[in-house]
Amino acid sequence: MRKFRRTAAAALAAMMAFSATGCGSSATETKATEAAKDDTAAAGSEADKVSEAVTEAAKKEGKKLEDMTVGVFYYTYSDTYISSVRTALDESLKTAGIDFQDYDANSNQTTQNEQIDTAISTGANLLIVNIVTSGSVDASQAIVDKAQAAGIPVIFFNRAVESDEEEGKVLGSYDKCAFVGTDAPEAGHMQGEMIGKYLVENYDAVDLNGDGKISYAMFMGQLGNVEAIYRTQYSVEDANKILTEAGKPELEYFDSSNKDCYQVDQDGNWSATAANNYMTTNLSQYNKENNNMIELVICNNDGMAEGAISALNDKGYNLGDGTSTAIPVFGVDATDAAKQLIADGKMTGTIKQDADGMAQAISFLTQNVAEGKAVMDGTDSFNISDKVSNKIYIPYAAYTGE
Repeated sequence: MRKFRRTAAAALAAMMAFSATGCGSSATETKATEAAKDDTAAAGSEADKVSEAVTEAAKKEGKKLEDMTVGVFYYTYSDTYISSVRTALDESLKTAGIDFQDYDANSNQTTQNEQIDTAISTGANLLIVNIVTSGSVDASQAIVDKAQAAGIPVIFFNRAVESDEEEGKVLGSYDKCAFVGTDAPEAGHMQGEMIGKYLVENYDAVDLNGDGKISYAMFMGQLGNVEAIYRTQYSVEDANKILTEAGKPELEYFDSSNKDCYQVDQDGNWSATAANNYMTTNLSQYNKENNNMIELVICNNDGMAEGAISALNDKGYNLGDGTSTAIPVFGVDATDAAKQLIADGKMTGTIKQDADGMAQAISFLTQNVAEGKAVMDGTDSFNISDKVSNKIYIPYAAYTGE
């Protein structure tokens, strides 16, 4: 699916200067994450040298980073993870002396298209796009066509621009196009493995009503979103595989009338509010008093995990006081808020989606454009898709505490 190279961590560190089947212990980050940290530390001393060399080369060629005018388009500012990427990318572009303008589409594709038109008409020479309609070839191709007509590059990030079945259709249609994101199934697989192992080790404690089964709730971020689909599917499938191999029954969705086996944020915002509302309603019927308590909560992102935990707190669960009943809650992103919830004993684990790493990779591609190079020049050390040569993957990592 992708090329995994240990040198990718070093490359990212150097750039810092530019800074399912239907329903089917305080730890540290994974060994892979620790190894990446070692690589990053080794490369860190070279960061300033790399930054100075790039700037000097640009000067010799008579090119200036400050000549860049970049439009950066976010699907919404309200997404906690996207906010982290925005903070890191803003800092990286400022450090590089690159002029940029951020835009908030507020989850509206039409708004984002109009913003792109405005940016192009006012002189933007690079588009960095976190597309609203994830996985839609029509939506992403329309943006590529706008960029191509203007003769400027476009870098998509985070949200898929095409489905697996149409992989490469959009990204292969324009030679000044690239994508920086994640290998969508990876987070689901890692979350499922984390959940499965946790349950095997703590089965009796999690099985609150002692019926020999674990009842779970699933909060899905957005219908049709590739990341949401795979996280929803594999988190349960992989957990079930580990459970059955250990002689335990598969997970059981708490509401037998819900054949989807998830509750989705209808606004597509992966929001804490949506998860909180759902969980509050769920707990009014499914609770310890009725002997049908939800015993596990799986969320597509940390924002929804926060919302679910807030609802649990309101009912006296997951207070982190050592005496209240703790319902295992798992998310994705490893946001600062989620890390704090884990440290406080209110959340069990998450899958780190590297906001800094994503921002650094985007910044690296931006440097290429500023220097008149091909967008993907010098990216051999990145994790690049085996199928699409202009698609960069930022690895995930398991996180259960510091």
